[in-house]
Amino acid sequence: MKLTYSNYLKIDELLDLQELRSEPEEHDEMLFIIIHQTYELWFKQILHEMDKLRDDLKDGKTWAAVKTMKRILTILKTMVAQIDILETMTPLEFESFRGFLDEASGFQSVQFREVEMVCGHRSTHILKVHEDQPQYVERMKQRMAEPTIWERFCEFLQQEGYDIEMPERENENGLLYEPSEHNQNILLDIMQNNQELAMLCELLVDFDEGMQEWRYRHVKMVERTIGNKMGTGGSSGVDYLRGTLHQRIFPDLWEIRSDI
Repeated sequence: MKLTYSNYLKIDELLDLQELRSEPEEHDEMLFIIIHQTYELWFKQILHEMDKLRDDLKDGKTWAAVKTMKRILTILKTMVAQIDILETMTPLEFESFRGFLDEASGFQSVQFREVEMVCGHRSTHILKVHEDQPQYVERMKQRMAEPTIWERFCEFLQQEGYDIEMPERENENGLLYEPSEHNQNILLDIMQNNQELAMLCELLVDFDEGMQEWRYRHVKMVERTIGNKMGTGGSSGVDYLRGTLHQRIFPDLWEIRSDI
């Protein structure tokens, strides 16, 4: 078969993936499905880029890491902007098909959990959510065993000749490791005296801030759509999402702000 745009991208298969559950079909369910399928594609791309970023850092490729980080940041900004599209759907329009979602919830997104794990966040309950889906549990366990972005960055700085201490994995919930005053002193020196590495540090802060912005926009979108109702999938809805706000990924890079 001749390679065409349609069969290369599997357009026909892609356009068959939007299966509405509402009966009769509600107009806005199509938007809801397409937005969330698009998010899952972006999560896949972010994980793909994160894999490359960690390889770039491991190989000491500073400028390749910078380029990869900039791509991740651009994708993240696109994801945040897509919330504007979802917010064109009113609470009444969402409620018209919400009951057909049964227990399906964004809380169950395995790829987003993988992103969190690569960033260094952990949650003791998340594997239980998927205990009936062993293939997902195995995927997440593999991700948890991998080096995080911060661990790779610390190794990278060691290769650059800095006396950075490797973070110890101490916590089962939240961020794996605690801030390090020793590492903060070295990072402060980098910020003041090494412009190339300082730029990479600032891109990591941009990403950290972008993840917090994504969480904030997401929680406000859910709040304006369902208020304080219980979330689908058994989550507490807005209350659960509020608890995830202000989760920092690279606290050492934030702690040195007042000393720069």
